[in-house]
Amino acid sequence: MKGNSMKCVICHGDDIQMKTVCEDLCRGDDISRFPLHIPVCANCGERYYDRHAMRRFERIREKVKGEEVSLREVGKVLICEC
Repeated sequence: MKGNSMKCVICHGDDIQMKTVCEDLCRGDDISRFPLHIPVCANCGERYYDRHAMRRFERIREKVKGEEVSLREVGKVLICEC
């Protein structure tokens, strides 16, 4: 997106690039991660979500909530109860 008139609302930089970022959804103690391809400020990291990205996020959230999606375990989270 560099070269357009979009400026970051946080740092006012003009280096906004399309990037794939991971978003997290929580269900109880479980966290599901999924990728979204959205504009991100290369200077400060501010993310910009359009309607399409938000609708995708909402659809995925409903599927995860309703356990309608197949999830693959990729690691573990360990909590120290010190």
